Formats: sequence, C-alpha cells, structure tokens
Amino acid sequence: MIEGKKERPLRKPDWLKISISSTDSYSGTSETIKEAALHTICSSGRCPNQAECWSRGTATFMIGGNECTRACRFCGTPSRKTPAPLDPDEPRRVAESVRRMGLKYVVITSVDRDDLPDGGAEHWRQTIEEVRRLNPHATIEVLLPDFDGQLSSLDLVLESQPDVVAHNLETVRRLTPTVRHRATYENSLKVLKHISERGFVTKSGIMVGLGETPDEVKELFADCLEAGVSTLTIGQYLRPSHQNIPVEEYVHPDQFKAYKEEGEAMGLSHVESGPLVRSSYRADQQFEVAKEHINLRDLLQK
Repeated sequence: MIEGKKERPLRKPDWLKISISSTDSYSGTSETIKEAALHTICSSGRCPNQAECWSRGTATFMIGGNECTRACRFCGTPSRKTPAPLDPDEPRRVAESVRRMGLKYVVITSVDRDDLPDGGAEHWRQTIEEVRRLNPHATIEVLLPDFDGQLSSLDLVLESQPDVVAHNLETVRRLTPTVRHRATYENSLKVLKHISERGFVTKSGIMVGLGETPDEVKELFADCLEAGVSTLTIGQYLRPSHQNIPVEEYVHPDQFKAYKEEGEAMGLSHVESGPLVRSSYRADQQFEVAKEHINLRDLLQK
C-alpha cells in the first residue's frame, strides 16, 4: 500500500459468505470447551468454519495458553513476549474433554512459546500421552510450531507417537519474511523433512491471497515433496483485523481447483484446496483420503 494513501479493502466475494447456525452439537462443544477452561484455534484464529465444525462436534484444541510469543502479520492470536506460565493441569482437561465429546479424531495445536527452553515440547508430550491414555482409540493429529529449529524439542513431541504430524509453511518462500515473525521458510522445510524422515504422516498448509503467484505455489509443491509432505491444505487468507496484513486477492474457486490438480499431479498424496479450507478443517476426512493414497503408493512400490 502506498504510504499516506487510505487503504481500500477488497470486497468479499459471494463464495466466501458463510451460513452461521447453531445446533445441539454446537452448543455441546461450546459448553465442554467453556467448562474445561480450554482454548481453541477455532476462536483464537477466528476461523470461518467454527460454526460448522462445532456443529459436527469437533474442535481444534490450542494448548500452551492463548498468547503467542510471535507476532505473525496474518494471525489474530494475541502476542506477548512473556505469556502466562504453562498450566500443568491442561493436558488432563484436554484429554477429558476429548472423552466427553466422544471424539474419534483429535486435532491439537499450540501457540509459540519461545520464552520456554524447550519451546513447550514437554507440555506437548504430556498432553498427547494423556489424550492417548484416556482415549486409546482416537486418532491424534498435531499441528506443531517450529520450536525455533530445535530438533531435540521436536523429537520429544514425536516420542509420544501422534498419528499425523503437521507444521504449516503458511505462505510461499518470497513472502515468508513479511508474513511470518521469526519463522523462516527453510527452517519450516527442515522441520517437515525431519518429521517425515521419522516415519510420520506429514502434513502442511498454506494461505493464498497474500500476493503469491501460481508459479511460486508450484515451487512450494516441489519443496513439500522434497521434504516428504503427503498432505497439503490450501485456503484463502482472511484478515482477522485491521492490524493484520491486508488481503491482496480473493482467489477464485477455479484456481483452488487448479492448485489441487497440479499438486496431486506432481506427487502429493492429497491436496485439500478451497477458499474456506484450513489445516484442521475436516482433518479426519483428509486423513482417510491421504491414507488411501499412501497405502496404494506403497502397494505399487512393492
């Protein structure tokens, strides 16, 4: 935006209009989260799919508090250099909420905790193990921070054996320095590669509409493949507030379809691509589709 010129926000297109409704499942999910004093990325990240997901009885739990030590320009989560101390009872409350909601597929994420020596890895490990203990038949997906590149912290989390491990690139290489804070594109690729080399189903996600080009997205596909990513989510960036980076473009649904086709043609097992797609949106269905592709690929390679 030209300095001194008043910003004129883009008009949101019809395909981004959302029908918000409340159901018994929505109320039950909301009440469970409220009673357990838990945080969700659904609320903190102002996700457009909150009503749909909560109505399906699903939510993405956010651990480590609701204040992040980073101030990424796309994110609506509050930022603070020294957030409140970790809550040692949080792992139990998350696990009991999962059991109360009867979840078969659990997604857990966290804020960045650069103020902690291990980046919160031990808290992560305890949470996953407690969820597994109380919900032995549930599939657990984790959306991890980069732990500032500390692979020892990452390994501590991976010791708890989650079923799906995700870490988001968020945007293309060129835009990373202006969109993210502290995190680097190369460091995220290193994290993803380490996860895949440890044998986990590896997943990443990006936003479009930040000024990227289709060629840059294609380059990201290649980088993901090199890092061992099997599932990639692509969704429209929606500005949480006027303090965040503005939307440069509302990408047409046809382009999202093209990204899906191109990414899968290049070799990604599954690309979930659409204006309202988020990394944890219908994650259980994403996992089933990706698993089918992975099993078929392994069968063909034998």
